[in-house]
This record gives sequence, structure tokens and C-alpha cells, in this order.
Amino acid sequence: MSLPPCPKCQSEYVYQDQALLICPECAYEWNPDQPEDDESPKVQDANGTLLAEGDKVTVAKDLKVKGSSMVIKIGTKALIKRIVDGKDHQLDCKVDGAGEMMVTAKFVKKA
Repeated sequence: MSLPPCPKCQSEYVYQDQALLICPECAYEWNPDQPEDDESPKVQDANGTLLAEGDKVTVAKDLKVKGSSMVIKIGTKALIKRIVDGKDHQLDCKVDGAGEMMVTAKFVKKA
């Protein structure tokens, strides 16, 4: 039985785990029986540039961290781990010096 290559990275080293196919190189999981829908949320930064998972961004203004006295300063770099369809926060990021947190897209610029 031949398995299709990974739709994200085109790796041929795909393996099956129950109903899912898994790529060991990029860790993408998908169900081959379901059609691929590109319904991922479209998010724009402060300048109107579309953001994607894995993009590096910088903070466009000082941000207060909710429930803390910590402030993320302007120019702080962050890596987008995941884009979610949230009411007030769209980006799940790893922020330098602050760790993992949710950030609103309109307060960042693509680096």
C-alpha cells in the first residue's frame, strides 16, 4: 500500500496511525478520507500583511499582559505558533522574554 506524500512539506516518509496519516518531518496530521479545506482564519498584521503560522513578527506597541504587571515592549520579537479564530486574540505566539501567550494581530508587524 502506497501512502500519499505530506501535503505541507511533500515528504515521502508518511506513516499511518489508525485513521490519520502523519508526517514525521513536519508533524502534520491529516485524514486522507476528508477533503482538505483551506478554511484557516485569515489574519492581518498592523500594516495589513497576511500572517501565517511560523512567521516572525515584532510587537508594534507596548502591550500590558493581562493579569500581570509585566509589559511587552515595542520591538519585541515573537514567533507565530498557531493562528486561531478568536474574538480578541488571534495569534498563539512564543514571545521573546515572556514565553507562550496569545496576542492580538493588530498589535504586531511581520518581521
